[in-house]
Amino acid sequence: MTGGGLPEKPMELWKTMRKMGPSTAGRLSSYTDAVFAVIITIMVLELRPPASADFTALLALWPTVISYVVSYAFIAIIWINHHYLMGYISVPSLRLIWLNFGHLFFVSLLPFATAWMAETVLARGPVVTYASLFVLTDGMYNLFEREILRNSSEFSASEYRATRRRSLLALLLFAVAAGLAAIEPWLGFGVICVALALHLVPDVSGWRRVPRRARRSRRLAP
Repeated sequence: MTGGGLPEKPMELWKTMRKMGPSTAGRLSSYTDAVFAVIITIMVLELRPPASADFTALLALWPTVISYVVSYAFIAIIWINHHYLMGYISVPSLRLIWLNFGHLFFVSLLPFATAWMAETVLARGPVVTYASLFVLTDGMYNLFEREILRNSSEFSASEYRATRRRSLLALLLFAVAAGLAAIEPWLGFGVICVALALHLVPDVSGWRRVPRRARRSRRLAP
């Protein structure tokens, strides 16, 4: 330790973090929650009311509305899945922390891509960019998910495979959407919506947060 009370080496720092246990996992979740909240706030601030007092003026805002709704749904789905995954760890590894930061980096670009797509009325280039951002974001989420599942004893081999298959299918659909958007933007946008539907129910459902032995005990209890 140095005179200021800090570890001299990164490994000592990491050992200190591991001793913190659940609080370290809690900090990771809290930081992620804060980033999601800021991103949603930025997207809301991008919404501009029409200059006219006529309700029909709202119809011209349909590109903004549809872009915002899909992006908001994407963030909500990410947060829900992230919330369930974090229930399986007590002390996050350094690799997991960096994967989380990488995931948040791409999520933080969503307000920009959403605003560009809305301003251009879902033009080809912006929709391709939007879909590509979904690919990158979901790709990082897949790495984050795999890191947790591989180090958790709460999943059988069949559960692991089923969860990974669904996650990879969604990633594949996002990639297909990016390709289709280069040909027909609306078609690519539609495939994005279909891919999002695969994650509406978390990849790891809430009931799995109870250890298997405890679940068996509950089933056997009178």
